[in-house]
Amino acid sequence: MQTQEQTHHKNFFIDGGWKAPATTKRIDVWGANTGTIIGSVPEGSEADIDVAVAAARRAFDGGWSQTTPAERAGYLNRFADALEKRGPQLSHAVSVQNGMPLWVSEGFEVQYTCGLLRYYAALAAGIVSEERRPSPMGFDTLVRRKPVGVVGAIVPWNYPVALSMMKIGPALATGCTMVLKPSPGTVFDCYIVAEAAAEAGIPPGVLNWVPGGREVGAYLVSHPGIDKVAFTGSTPAGRKIGEVCGRLLRPVTLELGGKSAAIVLDDVDVNSMVQNMLFACFANNGQTCMLSTRVLAPASRYNELVDAIATYATNLKVGSSLDKETQIGPLASSDHRDRVEGYIAKGKTEARLVAGGGRPKAQDKGWFVEPTVFADVSNKAVIAQEEIFGPVLSIIKYEGGEEEAIKISNDSEYGLGGTVWSSNSERAQNVARRVHTGSIGVNGYMIDMAAPFGGVKASGLGREMGPESLGAYQSIQSVYLPVG
Repeated sequence: MQTQEQTHHKNFFIDGGWKAPATTKRIDVWGANTGTIIGSVPEGSEADIDVAVAAARRAFDGGWSQTTPAERAGYLNRFADALEKRGPQLSHAVSVQNGMPLWVSEGFEVQYTCGLLRYYAALAAGIVSEERRPSPMGFDTLVRRKPVGVVGAIVPWNYPVALSMMKIGPALATGCTMVLKPSPGTVFDCYIVAEAAAEAGIPPGVLNWVPGGREVGAYLVSHPGIDKVAFTGSTPAGRKIGEVCGRLLRPVTLELGGKSAAIVLDDVDVNSMVQNMLFACFANNGQTCMLSTRVLAPASRYNELVDAIATYATNLKVGSSLDKETQIGPLASSDHRDRVEGYIAKGKTEARLVAGGGRPKAQDKGWFVEPTVFADVSNKAVIAQEEIFGPVLSIIKYEGGEEEAIKISNDSEYGLGGTVWSSNSERAQNVARRVHTGSIGVNGYMIDMAAPFGGVKASGLGREMGPESLGAYQSIQSVYLPVG
């Protein structure tokens, strides 16, 4: 059960300790289950960012960039151990703030996150910083991979811990230091993560947290002391960050929005499919960027699929995010619920509502929305083209076989995730290969920490996770050696 006791933090974690903020401004923290204030933290300012960036620079220049790969691997493993000890505290903090059901926060924000740190520890131990390469011109060259420097990271409220670690892991593995700006919507968790970093003995200044709003984030992105930016968030915000980094010629990784398709083939086992839709289509109450929220259904199975999906959505257990039986919790804020409800109202003018569409009657507090399904949706409809970021699915009929399904799937400005559903795995894989997207699952969807993740088109630039992510935090230098 959610406690009514409030939590109030006074300081930021900067330079290895708890530092007083430069101003008296505060961020109120709201509980998604009750719609009430559950605490507060200081609100960062430009002056606080200055202090944090300076600390990160001192740490980078003062020795962290010169640590060995084995030393950095040790820090990452100890960090994972310290974080794992705080698992119950961490999952509760996330779930109480943004409404993430405990089955997600325990599995993804804690277990997956700790596994991610250990994965990067293993990668760090194997980093080769210098390679002697023979040249066809008759001499040798040393190709050196160096840490890029101080990283400015901005993470959203939907998966605050995991999305932070997707940046912290490769940054620390390669020898970078970092200033992180969490979203005002989820700030309690970063204090827990900072405590774990301190317990792990990560040197002062290597990791620094400054919560704040958009203005603080914009200042961090353009700060002259930042060498690289890593951002996860909306496509409009990502475009603005990309413009700034382009002007500054500053490396940037952008993991942005999505409007992915679930291509259902005509040989699908419907019962099996609906049992695997929770994470692929509704995870974290629909507040997940790579969800398959456009369901492309073949005409020959259309009515069957509409009935099955509508029944499944109607029967999902909606309730407090702190109840372990809950499958769909509340949305993260009142404003976000208003936004999602605006799309539902629009959908009622564009398509046929077959499930949900309102607020659950059993929930008289908090920011809840019923799992909602629309049928007879045109792929040109607003609800099929724009990212809703809530528990809302659009079912789109296709009649021309796989070719039409692939065409509809690719008819989107986004390209982040997706799924293909079929009783024939090889057939599904062949379809998946033709979808223009950064990642896609067969008969389900689960992000693999050992594989690159990211988007194409309006879904972003660059990749996170997998060994490929290390290169985004490195610069390359060629040292030409004398002949003879």
